[in-house]
Amino acid sequence: MNKKVLYWTLQIVGWTAYGLLNISLAHFGGSFSKEQTLGQLILVPFYIIITHIYRIFIIRNGWLKIIIQKLVVRVIIACFVLSIINYAFLFLMTTFLGFFDPAFDLNPKVIFLNILAYLILFFLWSLVYFMYHYVENYNRSLKFDAAMNEIELNNLKSQLNPHFIFNALNSVRALVDEDPAKAKNSITQLSNILRNSLILDKKRLINFNDELNTVIDFLALEKIRYEERLTTEFIIHPDSYKYQVPPLMIQTLVENGIKHGISSLTNGGRLSIETEIVEKNCLNINIRNSGHFKLDKRKKNKGFGIENTKQRLKLIFDKEASFSIKNESEGTVLTTVKIPQIIY
Repeated sequence: MNKKVLYWTLQIVGWTAYGLLNISLAHFGGSFSKEQTLGQLILVPFYIIITHIYRIFIIRNGWLKIIIQKLVVRVIIACFVLSIINYAFLFLMTTFLGFFDPAFDLNPKVIFLNILAYLILFFLWSLVYFMYHYVENYNRSLKFDAAMNEIELNNLKSQLNPHFIFNALNSVRALVDEDPAKAKNSITQLSNILRNSLILDKKRLINFNDELNTVIDFLALEKIRYEERLTTEFIIHPDSYKYQVPPLMIQTLVENGIKHGISSLTNGGRLSIETEIVEKNCLNINIRNSGHFKLDKRKKNKGFGIENTKQRLKLIFDKEASFSIKNESEGTVLTTVKIPQIIY
């Protein structure tokens, strides 16, 4: 249902229901009459028309864009004017239908209570109308933010693939002359990784197991390149496979640990991936690598892998996920990512 159809449906149904309610109250109150019914049959179209004119006035004067503090005063004044117009119409209608009672209808107290009652009625109409638009604008804003986040997330993911392919090809290139057989096997492993990355690139999140397999294949390529200089270890909690992670996230952090840590060490080093389930059913992914995390350097030159990971975690999980990197001990860098469990 589009907005125009919804508006007119609510107008007709709402005011008709209000008219039927008045007839019902008159019936049960013992004051029911044909004139009462006729009056309501006239008033329902009148209320539909007058509130529609009020709506046009609101739109033309830009009230939907006014801050609520200024809007409230204007709405109250408008509802007061509508109440006076309404009472004038009631005066003319009762006179025309022949059941005008001067002693009652011209009583100042009756006039005051009548205007106050209809002021409240028109204010409630205004409240519903403005609430609908504020909720609609809020939802539109949320959809816009979600779309922008999705675009930014896709941009971040698109940065990963060329970066990943470049480094993987460098690993294979080192073997072409030294060991063609190993180079051929490495190309097969690389093609498997690329095939998986192309499939997973369209997803915001993938199963932990799929990401782990990509990391294992990547480290197999890196171990061929670094030979004995790189040793690896996996300590995976059984419940880790119930979680989902951003594609290529762990692989990017592993690559970061090798590039900025192990590759600069003469004797190479060790890289381990350990997972654990912590409070609130969150998955902790701990990546340890030999090396030293230089804080001063990080401030001047933020690493691609780290910044990319931080932004993706923020876009997907907001404040529910966390990222940290520090020197756990002399010669060991600890990178920790905490991810909440997504339940579908």
